[in-house]
Amino acid sequence: MLEGKRVIMAESLGKKLAAARAARNWSLREVERRTGIHNAHLSQIETGAIERPAPNMLWALAEVYELDLAELMRMSGHVEAAAKGTPGSVAGAALRALGEMSPEEQEQVLQFMNELQEGKGTGQQPRG
Repeated sequence: MLEGKRVIMAESLGKKLAAARAARNWSLREVERRTGIHNAHLSQIETGAIERPAPNMLWALAEVYELDLAELMRMSGHVEAAAKGTPGSVAGAALRALGEMSPEEQEQVLQFMNELQEGKGTGQQPRG
């Protein structure tokens, strides 16, 4: 240990999410009700057993806790993982781009993606 020097540890994703939940006085079951993410899975994220939750889960948690999605993506390692992906990877490029957008822009992208999947305005049939 370094004497006389203060070591500052970066806040973990799990601790950040647990703190956001505690600040709202919500139980894991309340977050499950609001996001659809099972409370056991939420607990594993908060304790660090799951270090890289899926981006859609991070999206839901960012929305419900009013947190910055880009920061959660960075904290979970998704941005770094995308940067190390195959050059030209569509998914990697999308994650990098999302990580650099404002929350409002991220919301617009999600709405656009939902519309594409539903086939609205594209002349295509809905997927599924």
